[in-house]
Amino acid sequence: MADRVHPMPTPPPPSSSPPPAHDAATETTPLHPSFRGAPPPSPGTYIIQIPKDQVLRVPPPDRARRYKKLAARPLRRRRLRHACCAAFSAVLLLVLLAAAFVGAVYLVFRPRTPSFSVASLSIRGLDALAVSSSFTPQIDAAVRADNGANKKTGIDYRDGGEVTVSYSGKRLAAGPWPAFHQAPRNVTMFSTALSGKGVTFTEEQRKRLAAEQAAGAVPLTVEAIVPVRLRFGKVLRTWTVDVKARCEVTVDKLADKAAAAVADRGCRVKVRPLWWWW
Repeated sequence: MADRVHPMPTPPPPSSSPPPAHDAATETTPLHPSFRGAPPPSPGTYIIQIPKDQVLRVPPPDRARRYKKLAARPLRRRRLRHACCAAFSAVLLLVLLAAAFVGAVYLVFRPRTPSFSVASLSIRGLDALAVSSSFTPQIDAAVRADNGANKKTGIDYRDGGEVTVSYSGKRLAAGPWPAFHQAPRNVTMFSTALSGKGVTFTEEQRKRLAAEQAAGAVPLTVEAIVPVRLRFGKVLRTWTVDVKARCEVTVDKLADKAAAAVADRGCRVKVRPLWWWW
């Protein structure tokens, strides 16, 4: 029996009608306008593309000088910072080396402050009992300088030192401190002549001085300012600095050819610290 062939149904013609609503809902919509392509230029507009390196590195000719000036500022600032850091480091290194040197010298030589005392005073021309409007005192002072505390450090007493004697804040006489070198573990006794002129007292000071003279206990102040330089060994020496000494003494008499007996109540010595001597 022969096979029967059934004809295929003819597909419907394409329709230009819009798709159903449920199919339109499945289409994707751009989330951001940037995803879309750039809008076409308007008619009569030209687009010129410039290489990126020329835009960033090559300024316009009219601003090339200003650009060069502004570009050089960071380089100058970096160089200035580097120079400042180098100078600060050098100064800090020098300070540390100097401190280490001073510390080593101190540990090796162990410098000590010298001590002073007034051995005697010979006073002339100062008599509170005398009827006089002014006095011209002449004082010979014997001073004892003791460097026994230093075993390795010598002391150079330089020119320009001064010794003064005062009573109740009024200067009576002044004279020079002699220049000499004092070796370690040395005690030196020296005498210096002091002189004054036109010394006057108030009535109250005159009465008090006369009473103290009659009692045999006149308080005086002996002060000295001496330029001193320390010597470590034979080569190493410090700068010259001033050493100040203040001694409170009491004498038993005034205006006598013989030296007055002195009761030394101690001398205070003021000197700068060791690091100041360098």
